[in-house]
Amino acid sequence: MPGDYLGATDGANAIWMDPDQLQVERRCTLAHEIAHIDLGHKGCQDGREEDRANRLTAQRLIEWDALVDVFRWAHTAHEAADELWVTPEVLEDRLRFLHPNEKALLALIGASRG
Repeated sequence: MPGDYLGATDGANAIWMDPDQLQVERRCTLAHEIAHIDLGHKGCQDGREEDRANRLTAQRLIEWDALVDVFRWAHTAHEAADELWVTPEVLEDRLRFLHPNEKALLALIGASRG
């Protein structure tokens, strides 16, 4: 893969991935490229379109119930990402794009942990 890209798609039916990725990275990269296809993206994307693909990827790979469960016990973001079988970046995206009500619920869960 050229540059810092982990994956790319033609937006139709082909996906290219860096072969040196770990399994969890391949899972996340593949989901990200499929998100681009599902969103109708073709070629390089601007920041807004990348955000849309990141959001869809994170929502698909981290279900709300799984996020709540891991938030109850995980001590670090890396521990949570490992349990959810995603990269820390995908977990960060999932948290970044939470609805305000979801953020409030996670804050309550965090506060109850002490």
